[in-house]
Amino acid sequence: MLARWTVVTLAIWALARLTGADRIPFLAGLLVPVLAFTPYAAAFTAVPMVYALAARRWRMLGVTAVIAGAFAVAVAPRAIGDSGPAADGPSLRVLTANLRLGRADPHALVGLVRRTGADVLSVQEFTDQAGTGLDRAGLARLLPYRVTMPMAGAQGSGLYARYPLRALPTFRVAEIGLAMPHAEMRLPGGHRVDLFGVHLARPMSPAGVGQWRRGLVLVPAAARRGVVRILAGDFNATLDHAPLRGLLGEGYADAADRTGAGLIPTFRKAWWTPPITLDHILVDARCAVRRVDVYGLPRSDHRAVLAQVRLP
Repeated sequence: MLARWTVVTLAIWALARLTGADRIPFLAGLLVPVLAFTPYAAAFTAVPMVYALAARRWRMLGVTAVIAGAFAVAVAPRAIGDSGPAADGPSLRVLTANLRLGRADPHALVGLVRRTGADVLSVQEFTDQAGTGLDRAGLARLLPYRVTMPMAGAQGSGLYARYPLRALPTFRVAEIGLAMPHAEMRLPGGHRVDLFGVHLARPMSPAGVGQWRRGLVLVPAAARRGVVRILAGDFNATLDHAPLRGLLGEGYADAADRTGAGLIPTFRKAWWTPPITLDHILVDARCAVRRVDVYGLPRSDHRAVLAQVRLP
């Protein structure tokens, strides 16, 4: 009986993931938190398959194999990657880091900027104290330009850059619950990049799900021509969430997914919870992504993500 209910649960899970059922308002409150752990459900499918094989329950084995195939369609591409488009524009290194209420070690983060040669740094949960700490650690010497929105708690965010930034209009915090700085960066040679520092609400309650969905809807689509737009930050979403996949369909590519690093986790709430991938760098689909790396960040519950991007 337990094996049968396990298979039924996995079948419902796979169906919800493939159909994007978390878009349905009355189901979102339940499905959005659960679907974040879809890669673990996919791996767990091996358990009832082994049981069915050992017990010679061929019908259960067949059903479970179909479920495993459905999960593979959803999850496996993140570990494979693709070549992406050819691009011959300037190279750009984009780094994003959630500072955990401003508590992350500023010297470690500035050291990471220095070691990786990051051209852009997007920070979330950015406070006045965090900004002061980063300045004292020498960030201004590496990334002298900034558009920051420091706030108490988790609400603040900021963008730092090697090249000049011009602040652009952005959302009011009341609209999405968190600050999302928006700026245009001008590179040598005249190239311009539109940057969004993304931080979306935690979808762990009906109100949180509403703010989270609203934020994903408000984030602008990638430009089909002209300006290149890059989004970097804590989306509080994985690629198993239909609204994030919908945003990708608006002309973006997930940098980690494109390089086969899409299953590397970036967030762990506690030692006893499975880590998941909430931090993303979404690039204009016309960009080439050369490499994605993930780094630990002392005193933060998130890991930093770096993408090496070639502009079109």
